[in-house]
Formats: sequence, C-alpha cells, structure tokens
Amino acid sequence: MPDSGRHRDSGHDSGRDAARAHDFGHGARALEHPAGHRPAATIAGRAWQLIATPSVHFSLGSLVAYGIFVGILLWGGFHWAIELSNTDAFCLSCHEMAEFVYPEVAQTRHFANASGTRAHCTDCHVPKEWAYKIGRKLYVTNELYYHALGTLDSREKFEAKRLELAERVWESMRHSNSRECRNCHTYEAMNLGVQEAMASRQHQLAAEKGVTCIECHMGTAHRLPTGAPSPKWLVDPR
Repeated sequence: MPDSGRHRDSGHDSGRDAARAHDFGHGARALEHPAGHRPAATIAGRAWQLIATPSVHFSLGSLVAYGIFVGILLWGGFHWAIELSNTDAFCLSCHEMAEFVYPEVAQTRHFANASGTRAHCTDCHVPKEWAYKIGRKLYVTNELYYHALGTLDSREKFEAKRLELAERVWESMRHSNSRECRNCHTYEAMNLGVQEAMASRQHQLAAEKGVTCIECHMGTAHRLPTGAPSPKWLVDPR
C-alpha cells in the first residue's frame, strides 16, 4: 500500500512537471511571436487550412457553381474594361489627345475616305492578339503617371516632345514589323495594277526586300515632327 501511494505521488509529480514544461514552452513561443506578429509560414498555413478544409454549410456542387459564377463576373468585368479602353472616347478623354493629336488624324484618309472606312486609335496603336494587347495595356499605364504630372498639358510641351514620342512609336512598329498596319493592309491583298505607277513599284520592291510599312509611311496619320527622318524611297521619286 505505501508503495502504491508513492507511485501515485510520483505520477502526480510527473504530470505537474509536464504541465509546467508545456506552459513554459507555450510562454516562450508567445514571447517569441507576440500577438499580431505571427510568422508568415503560420499565417500561410492557417490560410491554406481555411481553403482546404471542406465546408460544413455548403455542398461541393454549390461551391463549384458559386466559383464559376464569380469567375464569369471577374472575367467579364476585366474584358469589359479592356474593351472600354479601346474606344476613341476613352483615348480622347485626355485633352492632350483631343486637342493636339486627333485633329490631325481627322484631316487624313484614315479618318474619311471614298470607301467609308475609318481607322480608330486602337487600330493603329493596340495589337489585336490578346497576349500582345495585354502587354501593350500594361506598358502604356505609365502614360497615366505623366498625364497626372502634366508633362504634355500644353501645346508647347507637346511639340517639344513630339519627335521623341514619334520615334518611340516608330521603333515599336519596326520591332513588330508594322503589325497593326498589317491588320488592314497586306501585300497579298493589294491589287498593284490599279495603284499609281510609283506606289505600285514601291510596294513591289518593299515586299521583295522585306521593308516594313512604317519605313515609308511615317506621317501618314500624324504630322511629321521637326527633325524627323524622311520616309524611305525604294525607287527614284522624281
């Protein structure tokens, strides 16, 4: 009997020691990671547990249907925003475009012509292919920054930057082999026989030599800046 009592006391002592060790370890962890400063791994683990734990209130089918519905809304909203930014009204909402650039376009054959077709801003400046289009949208977001700074908020500022801005567009078009021009114009679709002799010969040589559109057609829709290089002539223009 006494031995049994000693064993019980020993068991209680061991339990108390274990409880103290647990409390000590818990306190040490609390001091190491005070409230509001949990390690990122713990937060990420809890977030994953929340996502991975099956729902007790909703069926799998309802969760899938809800996810599809939310996905359609998000994708539709994203696509709507992209298409909205592809309108002339969106481009002309900045006065730099409405006052300094667009009036020049309105005087060209890209704006009004015998066939009744009109090239919009995005036809020349935004790719049709989705990947290139998104890349272009991301790239030009810096224009919002310069618009907010007022970098081109007067005609004097715009004219001072016109050549630099034009050269950036020309270089981009050279890099893409005038991709946006080719959305409407292709050598394969040209009837060289009904073109003027000079234009017909120029296009024929350009196709043979692999000369890209912008090399010869700078200033087609916008006025050439002062100091701009002359368009390339593949035949003697005289």
